[in-house]
Amino acid sequence: MSNTSNFRKAMREAQGQSIVGPEVISNALPYLGGGLILTAVGTYGGLGVLGSRPEIFMPTFWVALIAEFALFFVARGIAEKGNNSTALPLLALYSLLSGYTLSGIVALALSTSGVGIQGVGIAALGCGVTFIAGRNIGSNLSDEDGMALAQTVRLGIIALLVVLVGQLLFSVFGVYTPSWLEVAISGIGVALFAGSAVVDFYILPRTYKNEQYLPAALSMYLTYINLFVFILRLLIAINGRD
Repeated sequence: MSNTSNFRKAMREAQGQSIVGPEVISNALPYLGGGLILTAVGTYGGLGVLGSRPEIFMPTFWVALIAEFALFFVARGIAEKGNNSTALPLLALYSLLSGYTLSGIVALALSTSGVGIQGVGIAALGCGVTFIAGRNIGSNLSDEDGMALAQTVRLGIIALLVVLVGQLLFSVFGVYTPSWLEVAISGIGVALFAGSAVVDFYILPRTYKNEQYLPAALSMYLTYINLFVFILRLLIAINGRD
């Protein structure tokens, strides 16, 4: 959920602004694609560790997660200052670490009856279809509709984050979410991040100039990854019900 602060900042900057980067989305898409390929490589590596050395996976997972959060803020700050040559390798490393930390839920999906590799493919395809539709819708939103949708999605993501933190705390004490509630949480997450994909195509051209393609790519990347995770969670919750 690293994109919560990024989303709030972008929305504040976009409010009342005209388009300042008409080509920033087009410029960012190759870097988004490259980041997703590196994420797939990181996930493959994580699955390999899980398969061959499962005892070291969790320690390395926590190291990767901490490093991932640190890199997010450092790389975003450098990218927003326009220092693309320095930010690019940091964002590449961030994408690899992100893939490694995703390998746990991907492994769970692969081992869940009714999900498997086809479920992972469905989640990835669903993200792609959402982004195509989001670009068509978000690029044509009026200022009033765009800001209204952005405010709604922002508040929804904040509420979802609170629920997820509560869910994590309950699980620490051995209280696990009922399957029907997990389905509801995951479904809401899918809807919110699908809305966030639409909002990205409205906000980013009003926030970043054409040469600021790396922070724009990072914003879309975060939306894509979160959408992918929640689609997987939904598939696992539906197929894993008692």
